[in-house]
Amino acid sequence: MKVILGKKVGMTQIFTEEGVSIPVTVLEAAPSVITQVKTVKTDGYNAVQFGTVDAKESRVNKPLKGHFAKAKIAPKKYVAEVRIDNPKDFKLKQEITVSDFEVGKKVDVSGTSKGKGTQGPVKRHGHKIGPKSHGSKYHRGAGSLGASSYPARVFKGMKGAGRMGATTITVQNIEVVKTIPEKNIILLKGAVPGPKGGMLRIQEAVKAQNK
Repeated sequence: MKVILGKKVGMTQIFTEEGVSIPVTVLEAAPSVITQVKTVKTDGYNAVQFGTVDAKESRVNKPLKGHFAKAKIAPKKYVAEVRIDNPKDFKLKQEITVSDFEVGKKVDVSGTSKGKGTQGPVKRHGHKIGPKSHGSKYHRGAGSLGASSYPARVFKGMKGAGRMGATTITVQNIEVVKTIPEKNIILLKGAVPGPKGGMLRIQEAVKAQNK
């Protein structure tokens, strides 16, 4: 399992030798260091914890300082964790870079989507808009939400207005188009979740469709 943290720079396009345009997302992924290897025996499950970008000592609390000091690793600004099958494949202080990801292979990308605040059912769930002709009093409302006198309440899970976005999104099987190791840059085909400057987790595809 190959996994790394990267910052979304933005989108652009590159051209193949045949002149075909490919939309790509540019990610800046500094080397990630494994800060802890968890096993069923010690932690109850198999996982690997990794971090990237050195943090200022003043910005790290005491528990995290002790955690990094125990591993003899400089405190990291961004830390993440991913489940694994075989902990023996990973070692403490092991470094993961963009060079570990092969061009043409598929990866899964996880990140926090853009927050859009409170939105209505039309934008949030794609509900149909009501008539706009003269006399209509229904346009972008939620419509009927349930029965009449019985059960006299709205069932849980009904799609309506509410907070939209700012949730964890995972996009699977995105192709690695190009890597630039000297600049810690990786180009992924198409779009990925989150705003510019957002942190993303890039890992080897779980449902691998690699050729």
